[in-house]
Amino acid sequence: MRLSDDELERYARHIVLREVGGVGQARLKAARVLVIGAGGLGSPVLLYLAAAGIGTIGIVDDDRVSLSNLQRQIAHRGADTGRLKTQSAADTICALNPHVVVETHAVRLNEINAAGLIGGYDIIADGSDNFATRFLVNDTCFRSGRTLVSAAVTEFDGQLATFKAHDPSGAFPCYRCLYPEPPAAGTAPSCSEIGVLGAAAGVMGTLQALEVIKEIAGIGESLAGHLLIYDALATNFRKVRLRPDPACALCSRG
Repeated sequence: MRLSDDELERYARHIVLREVGGVGQARLKAARVLVIGAGGLGSPVLLYLAAAGIGTIGIVDDDRVSLSNLQRQIAHRGADTGRLKTQSAADTICALNPHVVVETHAVRLNEINAAGLIGGYDIIADGSDNFATRFLVNDTCFRSGRTLVSAAVTEFDGQLATFKAHDPSGAFPCYRCLYPEPPAAGTAPSCSEIGVLGAAAGVMGTLQALEVIKEIAGIGESLAGHLLIYDALATNFRKVRLRPDPACALCSRG
């Protein structure tokens, strides 16, 4: 895919990277990425993917901007309070990079629309804030053969993983290999109940965007098969190996 003169200048610091170059930047331009959630994680994901030159970015979120969002959801501004997050984020992206095509889906992901939405994109970045959506996204990505980059953040801690359980090698786990079932209702407090440090969400969302870019450009080592754990208070990262669960109800090949 050809880059315009404006794009060549805009992405110059990418293109001079030996690992990226013009070929890698063209891959980014040709890519279609679906970001689920335009909140604390989705905001930095959207901004960095747009700045990086992802050709088409889809946004799924049915919520509206509230004042309490602005402490961490940096894709929105005070004047956006009350607006759909999809539209607010789309405006921010277009102001940042007019070369990006933004597709907004102001709906809640559910069993009816998940396959159609996820199947229309190359790679999925999940920044949703509830287990029901996370399990639905994982299951749909596996069945649709889509790579999933998933992040989560609570209080001062974050987790990040790339799931490629659809890979024919069978070497990689899915989200259900890590968490076989959602927690019982009422046992997992929400962000509004326990809080979250805004910058910690920014760290995890930025790392999530980075892993999406790596997968598309084909650079570096994939995070697939590992879980990255972040402790903001201790300034500590820990990377642990994840293996497929032979008893997984979704992806087991046994």
